[in-house]
Amino acid sequence: MVLAGKFGTKLPVTPSHEGGGTVVSTGSSVTSFKTGDRVMCGLPLHPCGFCPDCTSTSPSTRQYCASVEGHVGVFIDGCLAEYVYLDARFTTKVPDEVSLVSAAPLAYAGRTVWRAVLQTGLKEGEWVAIVGSGGRLGHLGIQFAKNRKLKVIGIDARDEGLSFSRENGADVVLDARKEKEVVVNEVKKVTGGYGADATIVLSDADSAAALGCAVTRMHGTFVEIAQPDEVKIPFKELIFRDIRVKGSFLCSPKESKGMMDAIVERG
Repeated sequence: MVLAGKFGTKLPVTPSHEGGGTVVSTGSSVTSFKTGDRVMCGLPLHPCGFCPDCTSTSPSTRQYCASVEGHVGVFIDGCLAEYVYLDARFTTKVPDEVSLVSAAPLAYAGRTVWRAVLQTGLKEGEWVAIVGSGGRLGHLGIQFAKNRKLKVIGIDARDEGLSFSRENGADVVLDARKEKEVVVNEVKKVTGGYGADATIVLSDADSAAALGCAVTRMHGTFVEIAQPDEVKIPFKELIFRDIRVKGSFLCSPKESKGMMDAIVERG
């Protein structure tokens, strides 16, 4: 997306917004890290500290500061290098139980889909559908949802994506290449006739959002993570079925630590 000009990045810039490594130096104001600490890279750099998101009593909005200097690997030199410059406020310590190789992709993909699962607001035993479940975010989404003891419906449109969804523990796997009504009926069949309690959409296919809403039960929650130019949702899903649409972006520092804690606690 950077090379395609989606973000207006001034090139050249060192790529990669996913990194893990060892602290070699800290600024004079940093008290939360020391040389030698193992960390997962934080992506926002230099939030203002004064805006409503930075000062909110909710710990879930810190990453939304609109006055950040930029994001590592997107606007600022990234992790595909021997050294990278990070903001301590968004950087996360890596527990001994987690390797740096495992931590690196969690810096973006992991944080993104972990918060998406949190945004569903679901409780143990409820159903979450993941559209695009067989991709690099999707397989993590399945594992995180199972970590939180949710029941998972994986929906993908590729043979390898369907297989990957099964391998990562989805309770039900459905082929999005079937007619929408067929997929919706299959979801209803396994959810008592109502649909998924919430749906996360990771696919940027033109029809993905409409399918995501259609498989969600009335008054259910829809979380959009994919970034197509336009998210297309039929009005009836909003008006007549009261689907609650949310977006989500990365993790707050507290949510990021929670992700690591959950990985250590439950795998």
